Amino acid sequence: MTEVQKLAKFVHLRSYADLSESAVTALKLRLLDGIACAIGALKGEPVRMIKEQIKEFGGNPLATMIGGGRTAPDRAAFYNSALLRYLDFNDSYLAKKETCHPSDNIGSMLAAAEYADKNGKDLLTALAIAYQVQCRLSDEAPVRDKGFDHTVQGSYGAAAGAAYALGLDENKIANAIAIAGTAYNALRVTRTGNLSHWKGLAFPSTGWTSTHSAFLAQHGITGPEEVFEGNKGFKDSIAGKFEINWDKEDLERVTKTIIKKYNAEIHSQATLEGVQELHREHPFEVNDVEKIVLNTFDVAYNIIGGGEEGGKKNIRTKEEADHSLPYLISVMLLDGNVLPAQYLPERIVKEDVQKLLQKVEVNQKKEYSDRFPNEMPCDITVYMKNGEQYHIEKKDYEGFVTRPASWETVIAKFNSLVTPFTDEKTREKIIDLVKNIEKHSVRELMEVLSGVGNKKGTIKRLIHI
Repeated sequence: MTEVQKLAKFVHLRSYADLSESAVTALKLRLLDGIACAIGALKGEPVRMIKEQIKEFGGNPLATMIGGGRTAPDRAAFYNSALLRYLDFNDSYLAKKETCHPSDNIGSMLAAAEYADKNGKDLLTALAIAYQVQCRLSDEAPVRDKGFDHTVQGSYGAAAGAAYALGLDENKIANAIAIAGTAYNALRVTRTGNLSHWKGLAFPSTGWTSTHSAFLAQHGITGPEEVFEGNKGFKDSIAGKFEINWDKEDLERVTKTIIKKYNAEIHSQATLEGVQELHREHPFEVNDVEKIVLNTFDVAYNIIGGGEEGGKKNIRTKEEADHSLPYLISVMLLDGNVLPAQYLPERIVKEDVQKLLQKVEVNQKKEYSDRFPNEMPCDITVYMKNGEQYHIEKKDYEGFVTRPASWETVIAKFNSLVTPFTDEKTREKIIDLVKNIEKHSVRELMEVLSGVGNKKGTIKRLIHI
């Protein structure tokens, strides 16, 4: 039996009964958190562009787009995933040498499950499978240091979850995974240097094509059966040797994922909470700051601190701003929080934040690197022009595995993001549906989500396709 067949067997044998109570709660929280991010992104420029393309190209209206309209399921997976990802506010998973955002899979799972008319239990199980596969591959087969993007592991997870949601047999599940795993090996350049729209669209594209792979397999298309271990396969070409015994795997990895408190790259979260706490305790004048020194772990330094993935002080766009510790620290000190408003074009280019971010120094500290990913350690020191210093140390934040986000926290985040696009009755309906999704069909949820965005005429130009 090949490795993809073993993985397909694992997927095929899963059921809702395999989920612990804590896993079910974690999945529901991340579903609500992901939906909040999606609705909050309805006015995003790249999202508008994608919807215009779908309107032009069309698509058999078999699946719902959040905010209105219907199209082919694979295109719905792309669009809804783009919504969910655009704000860069959804969950994350921290492996030692890889970081991913497994709730990126939600768009694909919704599209496949709606098409197949599945219930909430099936949706949660499919989503748990996608989480498990992507996260475990991130643990055992990291690809970032090889120059590949974390969406590579996501292609296996999205295809596995979508194939389960479609109700495919074991053989077709294997083919779906093999097609996606062979075809969608993305480059890490997406997240290095000057960043583009593609930073937020790389996984939506993976979700789209991996969902498409599941539909191809459903119709009988086969994929390379030795995608993992074969000559020039995943191990040989990219990941190197690794082992995952799928017979021993469960569906609990979702409980190890973390929810963002701030609208910023995940490795910044403890730093931002620390900056916020420090400034509240010592309300110094930002204009009197001489310099700010952050010591953090290597992954944060390399990705968003100016390390191996490039300088982080030439900030012009949203994509660059939310991947820059100097910008994030500066805008937190100036504005008191980091939310979607901190990425408006006029905010990014304003002189106060552009001047302050040049005063931020980011260093990596080996002790902190050794403690990651079990902790998110850092320390921040603010040096004032008059010689005073303010210092704080952090090891986690609210939303990390050591301090999980509660229903109250996620609902508050949900309401803050979706209120501009919904009325109170709709918000309450979505929360109730997600909390009790096992009692409902996916089509019920999508029907409600199709109507968001209409509040007081908001984004009417985006609704009809």
